[in-house]
Amino acid sequence: MELKDIKAIIDLMRKNNLAEFELERQDFKIKLKRANGGHPAPDETGFYQPAMSAPPALSLPPSTVPTSVAAAAPAATGPATVEIESPMIGTFYRAPSPESQVYVEVGSEVNAETVVCLIEAMKVMNEIKAEVKGVVTQVLVENAKPVEFGQPLFRIRPT
Repeated sequence: MELKDIKAIIDLMRKNNLAEFELERQDFKIKLKRANGGHPAPDETGFYQPAMSAPPALSLPPSTVPTSVAAAAPAATGPATVEIESPMIGTFYRAPSPESQVYVEVGSEVNAETVVCLIEAMKVMNEIKAEVKGVVTQVLVENAKPVEFGQPLFRIRPT
């Protein structure tokens, strides 16, 4: 299952006001669940269910998430920049493998189809695209660190 398929399921859940969705095929299982509000806590199965009012997130074991760390020179955070946010809970990777060069650096020009990073969720590597044309002004997460749904990953100055 690809990231676009997961996003489509999330949109359907939101539009139809569904609280839970589960799909199981041969060697693949996905469970999406919307929190009822309040503070996040592991549920009875030990899975973390982030509290949010709109989209559901993938159910994964809890992890300690560090505060965003700027890996580049400071940049303006006003309306002149756009943040690329994590569409899921997982592990952030700046390159396709430890030996490879990173997808983007500060100063890299990107367009809507440019892959900026990978997020590993449930042992699946999901390519995250910029979805905007511009220049990378800041990298907000360290390589190989856990990220939360909606956490800012990059700042882009649109062109």
